[in-house]
Amino acid sequence: MAGHAVEHDYHLIPPSPWPFLSGLAALTWGLGMVTFFAGLVQRTGDSPMMEWFFASGLDSLKATILGEKAAETNGGWIILLIGCIFAVYVMYGWWRDVARESEAGDHTPVVDIGLRYGMIMFIMQEAMFFVGWFWMFFELGLFKEKRAGWNPDILENASEYATSMAPGVTSVDPFNLPLINTLILLLSGTTVTWAHHALIHNDRQGAKWGLFLTVALGILFTFFQGVEYVELFHARGEGHEAWIGANAYGSAFFMATGFHGLHVLIGTIFLLVCWARMMRGGLKSEKHFGLEAAAWYWHFVDVVWLFLFAFVYIVFATGG
Repeated sequence: MAGHAVEHDYHLIPPSPWPFLSGLAALTWGLGMVTFFAGLVQRTGDSPMMEWFFASGLDSLKATILGEKAAETNGGWIILLIGCIFAVYVMYGWWRDVARESEAGDHTPVVDIGLRYGMIMFIMQEAMFFVGWFWMFFELGLFKEKRAGWNPDILENASEYATSMAPGVTSVDPFNLPLINTLILLLSGTTVTWAHHALIHNDRQGAKWGLFLTVALGILFTFFQGVEYVELFHARGEGHEAWIGANAYGSAFFMATGFHGLHVLIGTIFLLVCWARMMRGGLKSEKHFGLEAAAWYWHFVDVVWLFLFAFVYIVFATGG
C-alpha cells in the first residue's frame, strides 16, 4: 500500500521505453546488415533510389578500397548507419538510467548479484558464439579429406573441400600484424587489471591512467586490424583471390576475426564510458560493478583472440 516502507531487497523500476526501442533498433540494424552484405535488390540502374537504399553496400566499400569508384556502386549502407545510430542511442539511454540507479543507491546486494549473473550469462553466450566459428575451423581442418570424398549429390562441390583449408591456401603471415595485435591485447589486459586494482585501493589517478591506456591500446588494435583488412583486399590481385573471396577458409577467417574486431570495438567503448564516469567522479572503490563488468568482457576478448591467433592464423593456415 502507498506509504508503506519497502520490505524487500529488489529494485522495481518504473515503466521504461528502452526494451521496446532496443527491439526496434535491433530490427533496423539487422535489416541494415542484410542490405549491406547481401543486398535486397540487384544493381541494374533501373531504379536508382531503391538501389541506393537496398542494394549491397559491400560493393561500394570494395570499389572504394580497390580504387574503382563508380556511381552505380554507391549507397547500400544507409539503413545500417541508421540502425547503428539508433542502437547507440538506446544503449546510451538505457545504461545511463542503470548508472543513475546505482548512484541513487537502488542497486542493493540482491540487485548487484543479479547484475553479475546477467553479465556472466552474457559472456557465456558470447563464448558459445565463437565456439561455432572454432567448430567450423576444426571441422574443415581435420575432416576436409572425408568431406571431399562425399557423394556430390549429398554435398554440393564436395571435391573442393580438399583445398578448403591449408595447405591448399596461404593465409596472413601470423608473425607480422597479428603478432603485434596479440602483444597489444595482452598488454591491454594488464592495464585494465591495473585500473581495477587501483580503484579497489582508492587510487583513482592510477585507475584513470590504467583505463586511458587500455582504451588507447584497444583503438590501436582496431587500427592495425583495419590496416590488415585493407592489405588483404589489395592482395586479391596477387593470386590470393581463392581464399580471400570464396574459399571456406577465407569466409570463416573474415567472419571470425571480423566479429572479434567488433567485440574489441564494443569493449573499447565500454571502457571509455567507465573512464568518462571516473573523470566526473563516479565509480567508487566500494561500488564499481560497471568497471568490473568491463574488465571481465575485456579479458574474454583477450582469451578469444589468443585462440584465434593460435588456430586461425597459425595451425590451420600452415597445414597443421
